[in-house]
Amino acid sequence: MIRIFAAIAAAFAGVLFVAYMLTDSTEPIQRGFRGTGMVVMYKPKAVESLKPLNVIPEAEDPADPPIIGQPTITERYKNIQVLKDLSVNELSRVMAAFVTWVAPEEGCVYCHNTKNMASDEKYTKVVARRMLQMTRTINNEWTQHVGSTGVTCWTCHRGQAVPSGDWFSRPVQQVRMLGNRDGQDQAGVATVGNSSLPNDPLTTYLMSADPGSIRVQGTRALAGSNPTSVKKAEHTYGLMIYMAKSLGVNCDYCHNTRALARWEQSSPQRITAWYGLRMVRSINVNYLMPLKVLFPEYRLSPEGDGPKVACATCHKGTYKPLYGVTMKGDWPEFWRRGGVDTSNEVRTLPLDHPGPDPALVKVGLPDWETGYAPEPVPAEEE
Repeated sequence: MIRIFAAIAAAFAGVLFVAYMLTDSTEPIQRGFRGTGMVVMYKPKAVESLKPLNVIPEAEDPADPPIIGQPTITERYKNIQVLKDLSVNELSRVMAAFVTWVAPEEGCVYCHNTKNMASDEKYTKVVARRMLQMTRTINNEWTQHVGSTGVTCWTCHRGQAVPSGDWFSRPVQQVRMLGNRDGQDQAGVATVGNSSLPNDPLTTYLMSADPGSIRVQGTRALAGSNPTSVKKAEHTYGLMIYMAKSLGVNCDYCHNTRALARWEQSSPQRITAWYGLRMVRSINVNYLMPLKVLFPEYRLSPEGDGPKVACATCHKGTYKPLYGVTMKGDWPEFWRRGGVDTSNEVRTLPLDHPGPDPALVKVGLPDWETGYAPEPVPAEEE
């Protein structure tokens, strides 16, 4: 009898295992020449689960053109500092979008004293103004990363006042008698995929205009004069794991892992990521870190650190935010240059810096992206 029960249990476990493998299967996408290991692994179930998060709200009809003789926006309203180039009708439409994108429950009162709309008494209004400048700067100055797709408030916020994917620096570990683990071997840290790697590579590489080189891979067979170290490599790989999880991809999305350092064997996405790292640093250094003094205590970490952004803030598990669908056609107001002021920015690379040479990377790789990502869900099907 015991043997019969054991056989039934084993068969049942086998059925469960097969069912799990069928529902949690992976799908390989070949991205390079056969035999080179350039394959990205996707879990269709995981990709499908992200569809609701990537729905774009239906846009309102375009604003009516200004009527001849109608007051300008600065004549109608006080304390307009960024959106001076909009008409009164356009501003009303954009403000309605802000409610949908950022504060659907709180409404206008989230940023405004409705008895005195010009007042800056609420910190959220001052922060929102700076975020508008940031959005226009990204769309005009960081096209090497965002291309013509660009970003809007919805890209990060998705209907929440505080975007998911923001992060805080982890507490500095005190040196003890047995040394400093440098944040390693701590369980349950999702940033580095629950690995044993240093748990805060974002502070190491995304909070400074000049964080030092992330590249640690040797370029020759023997050690030679490689100036990097195992410690630097551990921080670098922690960052790479974070980036891969933020985009829902593996290392082969940007690299040929047989030669991680070689640009000529990398995919074009590596150049996009190169600029993305510098864009994130610029956002943190120029926009978010200076706002820390405005945030109330409950918006800070227990150690008093302010929120910052990284890859997951926009991507949220997808290789392109919103599956690469642009909102520019519906919201051109966020691509205008008015209110963009980069004169005091700490640049993470000189304005005339060419970046990696596109000729270094292979071109003509299979354009698998357009055919694999699920179609965005129309707003009425939410």
